[in-house]
Amino acid sequence: MISAATPVRFAGPPPAAADVVILGGGVIGVCAALTLAERGVKVVLCEKGRIAGEQSSRNWGWIRQQGRDPDELPVMAESLSLWRGLAGKLGEGLGFRQEGVLYLATRPEEMAEFAAWLPYGTALATGSRLLTAAEVRGLVRGGAWIGGLWTPGDARAEPWVAVPMIAGLAAAAGAVLVENCAVRALDIAAGRVAGVVTEAGRIAADRVVVAGGVWSRLFLGAQGVAIPQLAVRASVAATVPLPEVFGGSAADDSFAFSRRADGGYTIARSGAHDFWIGRDAFVSLRAFLPALRKDVRSTAIRPAAPRGYPDAWGTPRRWDADRPSPFEAMRVLDPAPNMAVLSAVQDAFARAFPAIGRPVLAATWAGMIDTMPDVVPVVDRAPVPGLTVATGMSGHGFGIGPGFGRVIADLVQGRAPGHDLSRFRLSRFSDGTRLAPGPAL
Repeated sequence: MISAATPVRFAGPPPAAADVVILGGGVIGVCAALTLAERGVKVVLCEKGRIAGEQSSRNWGWIRQQGRDPDELPVMAESLSLWRGLAGKLGEGLGFRQEGVLYLATRPEEMAEFAAWLPYGTALATGSRLLTAAEVRGLVRGGAWIGGLWTPGDARAEPWVAVPMIAGLAAAAGAVLVENCAVRALDIAAGRVAGVVTEAGRIAADRVVVAGGVWSRLFLGAQGVAIPQLAVRASVAATVPLPEVFGGSAADDSFAFSRRADGGYTIARSGAHDFWIGRDAFVSLRAFLPALRKDVRSTAIRPAAPRGYPDAWGTPRRWDADRPSPFEAMRVLDPAPNMAVLSAVQDAFARAFPAIGRPVLAATWAGMIDTMPDVVPVVDRAPVPGLTVATGMSGHGFGIGPGFGRVIADLVQGRAPGHDLSRFRLSRFSDGTRLAPGPAL
């Protein structure tokens, strides 16, 4: 995994001026920087720690249309096409493999949910289809599933490799990327963005994109822009090399697994998250109630967030721009994995594939996912002229990153984004809209 110990690749220093400054070196910020640089825009990306150091290198690596929220699907379809283009430019090292995503059902109710989502996939020509138990057995060597939902054109890539490779492509196109460079504040003049103040000095720019993942709420709140964003921990493991039971990515209601290039599997618990209680939890409780009611069993509530986390009780909500900020105090958010959850995943794998048994783990890790009450992101221009917000990807950011990167570039440049973004508008949190998850899987 990428961590604070990973050597700095983009040392800077940042320039004194740019057309656009992007906060955050995850997949969203990196893809936006790539698109802007390829258009000849002078763009600077500031990352407080390491490129892809947090959730962008810690996710499952799935690039899926299947099960997406219907409002995300058009952007995701574009994103899949862009991933294919990136693979053509960057080669096999990207780890891009179009080997399909399979959802597996153990109960008739799950098959009904798959069938209810299928018309959305059909409308976007995703190639998704329902499978019988016999058809599942033809794909997966093991298990006793009653059926499934299968999208053979969906893909995956190795996130800790892919995002840094895309960052290198952005740099080659002319983007300036600077690691270990926290942005402390916006510079506002005459009511609009005039630049940013970083730990390395001021950068003049009339357009800024906040793509800070779990840190976005903290930064925006200090600038007077409120969003109800919280963070949850997801734990993941990689097994030692094992016999192949399925070449793509699959999940049922107890575990998920993907075949890795090294012959092992990436495994995780489907939908299981840990949530640490902090100040933001109380402020946002009402907004998140519909999501909690829908899927309360998947989230384990933990005591107060660890020191230095964005929602820790001791993390400052305000700071002076000429002094160190909370972003410098926590360069890379590196939560310990929940080993009890991963042990349960090992057990589930062994039950499904008794011929293999309980897999030995080669590595374990965890990441913090930025999530929103309706489980879709904010991708919108903010009330502050010159400010664009792109955050709250809710665990879906890696796959959809290239598509939203292109959309963000259009928003920044004042172009039509080419997709209906009304579901992702910032004002939905203040205009009386009922916030609830859509028909996603």
